[in-house]
Amino acid sequence: MTDRSQNRRWQRFCLLALGSLLVLAGCGPKNYKEDADQRVYNIIERKWDPKFGTKANYRIRDVAPGPNDLQIENAVPASGVVTLPCALALATAHNRDYQTQKELLYTAALDLRLVRHGYETQLFGGGSVLYLRDGDDRAVQTEANLGFNRLLATGTQISTRIATAWADVLAGTGRQGWTSIFGAVITQPLLRGSDRRVVMEKLTLAERTTLYQIRTFNRFRKTFAVAVATQYLQALELDAVAQNTQDYLHALTGLESRARKVVAAGLIPSLEVDQIHQDVLKARDSLVLAQKEYERSLDQLKLTLALPIVSDFQLDVGLLNVLRQQGIAQPEIALPEAIEGALCSRLDVTNSADAVLDAQRAVYVAADSLRADLRLTGSVDVNTRGDQSITAGPVLDLPLDRVPEQHVYRKAWITLEARRREYDLLADAVRLEVREAHRKLTETAERYQILSAALTTAQARDKRASVLMQYGQASSRRVLDALNDLYDARNAATDALTDYAVATLDFYRDTEALQVRPDGMWQEGPNLPVSSTRTTANIPTAAK
Repeated sequence: MTDRSQNRRWQRFCLLALGSLLVLAGCGPKNYKEDADQRVYNIIERKWDPKFGTKANYRIRDVAPGPNDLQIENAVPASGVVTLPCALALATAHNRDYQTQKELLYTAALDLRLVRHGYETQLFGGGSVLYLRDGDDRAVQTEANLGFNRLLATGTQISTRIATAWADVLAGTGRQGWTSIFGAVITQPLLRGSDRRVVMEKLTLAERTTLYQIRTFNRFRKTFAVAVATQYLQALELDAVAQNTQDYLHALTGLESRARKVVAAGLIPSLEVDQIHQDVLKARDSLVLAQKEYERSLDQLKLTLALPIVSDFQLDVGLLNVLRQQGIAQPEIALPEAIEGALCSRLDVTNSADAVLDAQRAVYVAADSLRADLRLTGSVDVNTRGDQSITAGPVLDLPLDRVPEQHVYRKAWITLEARRREYDLLADAVRLEVREAHRKLTETAERYQILSAALTTAQARDKRASVLMQYGQASSRRVLDALNDLYDARNAATDALTDYAVATLDFYRDTEALQVRPDGMWQEGPNLPVSSTRTTANIPTAAK
């Protein structure tokens, strides 16, 4: 009777333990997505150095935006004009490549979270209820277990388990009773795998990979801002070319009308009118091509801004006037300092340099795997009856066959040499980029000054030729040549102006001096004032 009552008490205990496990199973995070998002962005925010860039616009689309994140409707403004700041804001908020970069950043931090979990205490638990029948014997078997696994930085592996089992005959005889077992296993490496750096290498690499992705993301934001601005300026240039062609056609039409009057007066031969008419037809053809090229560039810009292809908008044509009013001073930039600054500040160069360190650690870890494997292991199992089972002692694995480890070790050395070459190549590529960007900046500044003077001369020449033709002192051919030269001069000056603006952005991008603001626009340094996204333009002038 006493045994039966005791068995019933243990039965209630087992059922309570199993119920507790079920409760624990239901006490996990209520929303696994939100929990993962919080952990991921905690990792990113702790690793984000302010020197990398402004901490904004890095959260993926299905996560609540941060306080500095840009939120703008994916639509053309009510004014129907997409300014450069508006274009950058739209691209930052909705561009598909930008979204992909944010997802890569999120994934890197998510992978780090998983690796970190491998070094944390890992709980496990569960239970079962089984119906057993063997001939006339029928029983219900209940089992519950709970424990944890843990890997320490020293390489020590700990595993514990508590299991409780109950088996009761349905008739109530309780012949099998209950069993409870406590077990623990500890393994400590003494040679291979005992170095803290080796044990923690997987975590170290995951931590650094996340840091690299943060740098890569911030580098992408700078190249992305320059790419969008370049595309906008090039589309604006095509619009100016189309407008210049329209003005050229209008001037030719007026010249043809005046020439017919002069021919009627007998001052010039009719052949000159035919020549002007032929140029009118050529100008009309050029206008058709220029307008279609501009429309094509607008469609490409819509794709970049993630706007509907059927949307209709205009560019900020006043931007070119702002650039002309600002003028272009001859840049005075010390090239050696610019190159040195780029090598010290470029985020991609920093990543490449750190990759060499990663390869050096990989060689060290691979060398450790060539050593003998000596481990101390111990285990204990104790049940409720007082029975004990204890094992302890060393386990040795001599390095008699280390061909796979040798293979990994040799490849690690080759990878290290490859990483060094990659760093040297990138450093030379950066030097070349900065030199070319500086050369392009100087070239475009000089070209714009020359072509601006040529434009002024062409305008004065066109006016004089028109006046002389009115008084019969110049042929229509001279006026026609002056108009052609004026048309070419305007296109060349506009091209040089946009080239200079793009070259300036490229130079700041290649030297890592460009800073991207939360609104998607840029500034040359960290202390410049932040303007509204509604401003007409914010094109950096050459450093002085």
